Amino acid sequence: MTFAPSSSSRSSSGNDHGPLLAIRDLRIGFGALEAVRGISLELNPGEVLGLVGESGSGKSATALAVMGLHGPAVQVTGSIRLRGCELVGLSHTVLRSLRGNQMAMIFQEPMTALNPVMTIGSQVGEAIQAHEPHLRHGELRSRVLAALDAVALPNSRSRLGDYPHQFSGGQRQRILIAMALVHQPALLLADEPTTALDVTVQAQILALLGRLQRERGLAMLFTSHDLAVIRQVATRVAVMRHGLILETGPAAQVFTHPSHPYTQQLLRAVPTMSTDRSQPLATV
Repeated sequence: MTFAPSSSSRSSSGNDHGPLLAIRDLRIGFGALEAVRGISLELNPGEVLGLVGESGSGKSATALAVMGLHGPAVQVTGSIRLRGCELVGLSHTVLRSLRGNQMAMIFQEPMTALNPVMTIGSQVGEAIQAHEPHLRHGELRSRVLAALDAVALPNSRSRLGDYPHQFSGGQRQRILIAMALVHQPALLLADEPTTALDVTVQAQILALLGRLQRERGLAMLFTSHDLAVIRQVATRVAVMRHGLILETGPAAQVFTHPSHPYTQQLLRAVPTMSTDRSQPLATV
């Protein structure tokens, strides 16, 4: 199941107007450590770009920089443009107006991303009111229910007063997805959204994201160290290591004919049904 641009997004938003997201010479420094070292990426409307690499390669740091979520002690230089608007150096107030409305993010561990002392109805409602503060109570409740129904949360009407700990990991991730997409952003950043889930629930969340991506023509930057997940979801792939982009290309090409030795090593390290279990796995 590869996520793919919907026909409507391809016809109405093609590449005639340039990429939705354009990253140029992005550098991210944590004190003396430069975690991301001058990378450049483009993401077109309705496209899914898989950013793959081992832990510490700079994937999450890149996604957080797009959202403007790094603290003041982190040095972010270069250019990040969303629909031509430069994000690097924007004020906190302007970035807040873009988050949720133009771009949104879902995280690896939903339990830490949700507020444990707020009901899920209040949290989804807060996400809606961030951009529509004057909604009346009845309309707000209807919008909350519609958002939860869109992600197929079971029994949503009877569970608005429940807290995050009363839901399973997969249900919590559905709630986060509902909060992220409630304002129909053009860009969704998914930072290893299935890593904390078991395989069955992971498949359900990937299927949900695939359906929403196709229905809404979403562009997605999907980061993961799991090659199998990236192969399943991405239309294009960028391979990252030590803060650098080593290889980019269509997903089929990168996975079947990788050109960079590191990508080749990554693929050799993935066990298959024919892997000799008496031998150690390849290392990268």
